[in-house]
Amino acid sequence: MQHIRSKDTSIEVLLRKRLWAEGIRYRKNYKALPGKPDIAITKHKIAVFCDSEFFHGKDWNIKRERLSNSPRGDYWIPKIERNIARDEEVNKALNFLGWHVIRFWGKDIKKDSDGCVQAIKELIFDLSIQYPEE
Repeated sequence: MQHIRSKDTSIEVLLRKRLWAEGIRYRKNYKALPGKPDIAITKHKIAVFCDSEFFHGKDWNIKRERLSNSPRGDYWIPKIERNIARDEEVNKALNFLGWHVIRFWGKDIKKDSDGCVQAIKELIFDLSIQYPEE
């Protein structure tokens, strides 16, 4: 566990480089917001999280069953379930503050970083139409 990074993971760096190349400026690990989003596009109030599949419970029903049969399941199951609950709490808190939350799975970022950047760009476009700058 001590080798697991919480900041500047490979998936975060990959997505940040692609966003920067597209001219999208951001704050990283923005402490002023709940959950310290990996990428915060403050101009448009967009919080982006880059979640790893294991720690954030992708396909949790299947994974939970497998972990329940493993020797360390009693450790991992409550830990991952708490992470899932915390993610929901953070999403609600950010939405309450008027922020838009996007969560990407690590494999999606690695396989299709262009698609992830496109999703962010589309949200920025939609927001600029809804709330044009004056």
